[in-house]
Amino acid sequence: MSRRGPALVLLWLIVGAAAPWAFQPARAERLGRLPQLFPADNWWNQDVSEAPVDARSAQFIAAINKGGTRRLHPDFGGHDAPGSVGIYGLPYAVVGAAQPKRAVQFTYAAESDGVDHATGQALPFYPIPDEAITEPHWMEGGRPAASGVDDRHMLIVDRDSRMLYELYGLKWDGTQWTARSGAAFDLTTNGRRADGWTSADGAGLAILPGLVRYDEAAGSGEIHHAFRTTLLVTNGYVWPASHGAPGSPHALPMGARLRLKASKDVSTFHPEMQKVFRAMQRYGLIIADNGSDLFISGAFDPRWRDEIVSPAFHALTASDFEVVELGWRGERTSTSLRE
Repeated sequence: MSRRGPALVLLWLIVGAAAPWAFQPARAERLGRLPQLFPADNWWNQDVSEAPVDARSAQFIAAINKGGTRRLHPDFGGHDAPGSVGIYGLPYAVVGAAQPKRAVQFTYAAESDGVDHATGQALPFYPIPDEAITEPHWMEGGRPAASGVDDRHMLIVDRDSRMLYELYGLKWDGTQWTARSGAAFDLTTNGRRADGWTSADGAGLAILPGLVRYDEAAGSGEIHHAFRTTLLVTNGYVWPASHGAPGSPHALPMGARLRLKASKDVSTFHPEMQKVFRAMQRYGLIIADNGSDLFISGAFDPRWRDEIVSPAFHALTASDFEVVELGWRGERTSTSLRE
């Protein structure tokens, strides 16, 4: 029988008691702290305030207005009622590298990541928290994956590996995860999806870096990225998009960028909205999918105040914007954050 001195026994008791908590991976977080989303010269983060205006800008804007006045709409907010499951906007999850990877069966497996494209076999690839099966507010619409309807986008950031995973139409059917499509993005590089490939978004782009986020609007600094928006009708795609849909020849392609005119005075709006609109003047709006005209995507956050957000957005119209030269890339000097 071995003998331990009092100090050694005490140390063993302290370490033994702490071990189950000390060595467990951090739980997945909803709306957790995000790392930098892509390099500073990525298309989402690119300053287009001096980019040339497309020669057909006026015609494109007229097509959006459709003979009337099309106003911006904030496609984000908080709960649809106090304490409800339903939400406005897109939540996101932040996980660690220890989060188990799950296989997902895709409708569009040929253009999705996490698939052996030679065999069509789904691979353990997406770090989906099990909490999303039964808990609300992990994915678009707010409903748990086991009962979800709607588009059911889910956005997941691995804070350790700095990878972004995005899924469209995600659902737990009781035995497996299914989705329409899915994509992964290395947040340290400017990698673009293969031409013709979609993502969890129609344009083949990442969604999360284009969201209006409360922490940025209410923070001390400026917002340094473009925002995601939708149009009812689009026509093909241009860089940086990799995928599009056929439509009217008068419609903008996916990947096109709208820029709030520098002449638009935004100084009368609430300070949070001024910051958002200044970002629209500097970085613009990127057409990312088909949907309602000029619905601007944002992150779900209970701190949004609709009485501030909605009137401000509705005060801007399509005619306050101009179209940046289609496919404009500007100067790019870096391709990676990793040295």
